[in-house]
Amino acid sequence: MKSPVHRCRDVEHGRAQGRAGARANCQQAEQRIPISKDVITSSAASAMWFIRDACGIVCALITWLLVLYADFVVLFVMLLPSKNLTYSIVNGTLFNILAFLALASHLRAMCTDPGAVPKGNATKEYIESLQLKPGQVVYKCPKCCSIKPDRAHHCSVCKRCIRKMDHHCPWVNNCVGENNQKYFVLFTMYIALVSLHSLVMVVFHFLYCFEDDWTKLQSATLRSAGNPHQKHHQQVTRECSSFSPPATVILLILLCFEGLLFLIFTSVMFGTQVHSICTDETGIEQLKKEERRWSKKTKWMNMRAVFGHPFSFLWFSPFSTPDHGKAETYQYVV
Repeated sequence: MKSPVHRCRDVEHGRAQGRAGARANCQQAEQRIPISKDVITSSAASAMWFIRDACGIVCALITWLLVLYADFVVLFVMLLPSKNLTYSIVNGTLFNILAFLALASHLRAMCTDPGAVPKGNATKEYIESLQLKPGQVVYKCPKCCSIKPDRAHHCSVCKRCIRKMDHHCPWVNNCVGENNQKYFVLFTMYIALVSLHSLVMVVFHFLYCFEDDWTKLQSATLRSAGNPHQKHHQQVTRECSSFSPPATVILLILLCFEGLLFLIFTSVMFGTQVHSICTDETGIEQLKKEERRWSKKTKWMNMRAVFGHPFSFLWFSPFSTPDHGKAETYQYVV
């Protein structure tokens, strides 16, 4: 009988024959053993997680700047100059709550370990501790030198194998995986709600303020043409906005473009993520059309596995950490 070390497809033998040969051996179909979450979870899972990727950092900063720009236009262009105090308070409070939840979700999705497999754990001692049975083989990633559980894929940006990796999103500068999928779903949902709310407010602003401002501005300009010392122009332009009508139009058009673009994008992402959760099939698994080797569960069980047990308002909070079924083990072999 072969020793446990020989029952692991590793890169040591491949290095002698070349990287291509090692990859060919690792890609062979093998029987994989059930591995507990506690075994494959990194000991630093609770520590701060941040990917040092220039493109991802720039995209994350752009995301925050766009949300802050929308907040600036909503508050200083539309709400604060409004004469309807109730309208301003209600919409300002609602918009800022949604924006805060969106940024908090973004921060949690970016700074949460998505489910990285411990790096370099494919040692002789670790393999022996698995107590493999005859014919059972574990998969060793040739890139990060770790024991790779089923449904885990290597991310070239994070340089780690990620459990239940859906995709790498540059907008959150992180992979979307088992541990942070909830926060990514909340991020897309709240951004979509923020975008929709801003578009609705822009429409109301155009209907009730913009046309009236332009009419009064033209009248004030004609009256002040004969008397340069009159200040009708400044008085009129501040009735519905703190800026002049041309500047207001430019700011609102940019907000419309931003809101419409992100409403469509995040709505599609939110829908695909919810579908992926309900079917218990990640985006990579759908693209690769991988054979299903895990037990099939109901849609409700899959939702609870991502958002936590049981259903409550905490599902919609980026500050609550779901348990992800820690008491359960991976059931890879049907």
